[in-house]
Amino acid sequence: MQISKIFDISGPVALYEKGTACMWEDEYISSQLLQIHLSQETDSASRKRSTIRMTVDWILGNIKGSENSILDLGCGPGLYCELLAERGHHVTGVDFSRRSIEYAKKEAAAKCLDIEYICQNYLDLTFDNRFDLVMMIYCDFDVLIPAEREKLLKNVYQALKPGGFFIFDTLNTKSPDKMNVPGKSWEVAEKGFWKDEPYLALSETFHYEEKQVILQQHIVCPDSDDPVVYRFWTHYYESEGLSSILSDYGFHSVQSFENLLPDDGSGMHEMVTFYVGKK
Repeated sequence: MQISKIFDISGPVALYEKGTACMWEDEYISSQLLQIHLSQETDSASRKRSTIRMTVDWILGNIKGSENSILDLGCGPGLYCELLAERGHHVTGVDFSRRSIEYAKKEAAAKCLDIEYICQNYLDLTFDNRFDLVMMIYCDFDVLIPAEREKLLKNVYQALKPGGFFIFDTLNTKSPDKMNVPGKSWEVAEKGFWKDEPYLALSETFHYEEKQVILQQHIVCPDSDDPVVYRFWTHYYESEGLSSILSDYGFHSVQSFENLLPDDGSGMHEMVTFYVGKK
């Protein structure tokens, strides 16, 4: 590994500039992500099952009724979909990760749950007046750049039946302080999350305050190859501003809800706001 190459790819970059690698397309990392989704030791990819059950209870309390048609965007390995299907709802889950969708399909078959799973980028969906609820949980909304956000909101509105609900969560303005942004850390491992071989990982967060955007950048330096860069752009929102954005795309009766997550000592419950909008 040439140290000089790290200087060329480190430091702050232009807003929304992509990295040189995508972790969801990496076979090894995707297997690691699935295990983290399923782990009860961390909330790093999915929230713990007790929190998921609590969230599902809250979601269903907002939409009322039985046998609703529900679309879960970014469903991962189907943790929310299964609970919803067990309660009699008709569920469709969409995720970009082939490995997560394959796992979810096997679990649904083993548990005799009638869930439709689709492996696809949810920005490309074209449902029309089909769902009583579209949900998007674990702050997936935050990773969308403005053009993607516009496309998503148009797709969600089109997918909903009249009177249907869009329920999702986002990071709020407390996030930069709670996440200690900006910040730096590093990891050296024989084998770990990023590689099945020795590597050095240099991680740094940057705050683009005017745009309310946080960049999490990871430079991974394997022993046997050149460094690669993973960049994760994450927005955070003020309730008033996001409510206005939803209104621009036709949603009304928008409500925001704070402190719905349990206090696990990480401060996450203060950082996340849930929203409910109606078509």
